Amino acid sequence: MTELANKAIQYCRDLACFSEKPGRTMRTFLSSPMHDVHRMLGSWMRQVGMEVSVDAAGNLRAVRHGGSARRLVIASHLDTVPNAGAFDGILGVVLGVALVEALGETYSGPTLEVIGFSEEEGVRFGIPFIGSRAVAGTLDDTILTPPILEAIRAFGLDPTSLPHAKLSAETTAYLEFHIEQGPILESLEIPLGIVDGIAGQSRLNLTFRGEANHAGTTPMILRRDALAAASEWICHVEQSAANKPGLVATVGAIAVEPNATNVIPGLVRVSLDVRHSSDEIRHSAVADLLAAAQKICATRDARTLASRVETPLYTCGPACEQYLDQPAVALNPNLVETLSRAVLSAGYPVHRMPSGAGHDAMILAPHVPAAMLFLRSPGGISHHPDESVITADVEAAIDVGLRFIANV
Repeated sequence: MTELANKAIQYCRDLACFSEKPGRTMRTFLSSPMHDVHRMLGSWMRQVGMEVSVDAAGNLRAVRHGGSARRLVIASHLDTVPNAGAFDGILGVVLGVALVEALGETYSGPTLEVIGFSEEEGVRFGIPFIGSRAVAGTLDDTILTPPILEAIRAFGLDPTSLPHAKLSAETTAYLEFHIEQGPILESLEIPLGIVDGIAGQSRLNLTFRGEANHAGTTPMILRRDALAAASEWICHVEQSAANKPGLVATVGAIAVEPNATNVIPGLVRVSLDVRHSSDEIRHSAVADLLAAAQKICATRDARTLASRVETPLYTCGPACEQYLDQPAVALNPNLVETLSRAVLSAGYPVHRMPSGAGHDAMILAPHVPAAMLFLRSPGGISHHPDESVITADVEAAIDVGLRFIANV
């Protein structure tokens, strides 16, 4: 098993060399290096007795027929973020092929299909999950824009065949392996985590308006500094989220106008990302944070008006623009239990956990029973060249995968 684990790790490192950018890994939806990934992975898939094809969305698909028509899909994504590591997404595809190799020529269980999704990260066109949406049958004209259709054609595929990319009617289960992309498993000193749900996400843009003025001549008490108001609110976001178990909230992008050293900021635009496994808690948190922004601005206006009677200029408005409200997704309880038993029988601690990041499993879960297994991320690092895995953890995932297949 150790030899196979090392082989899987080396495949991931070799595939990371197929990139749009010399010296670093970047592979977006149906970019030219994806042909090389398909060639290399497809060769291994054929060596272990799989039938290989590429569907109209550019998903690499391989089928190993067993003694049953029932089909288990093992999948993850082949695309990356800019300046990526070698394991995010692609490890889940490589482990699927490794499992087929480990099962050998006499395998007689359910039919296995390994899928390397063409797109999950949303880097090239700003739309994530194109590959898994095609397999789920949820692509529509709002996603299939002319540039995306042209990219499909340029890759040598026919977009009119997209309806044929859907899951086989015999599919009864979906399993995804993925690095955790966080520090929890490492902090617990355990190799694997069973994902029982994927957190919902809210993403918004907020605008704080103040009044730009000279930095040297405007007394502090008469200022309407939009960045100071936004900063006060950002600190509130951090403190508020820290007091609610399971909630994470992030202000990750800030744009300041006029963005000059000697000018008081008059306008600030900020992003807000809020996640929780309970949609009710997430929505409540967003409402509280927006109310806090309005309160901070009103309080600052009151201070300024006490010194100078004018029309209030401190506002948080337009209050916000929400551009994502992704519901939380619960994974299948029966498959979660089957995966937990597989982990326990392999001799590892059972730790169930939500995923704070989005994954292809959340796209497939409404359409087929789905489960997900996390592998420890050393240092909690992902989406970075220093991303890594531990050989013993990959070996553990293969062992658990074999036990899961035997009982699914």
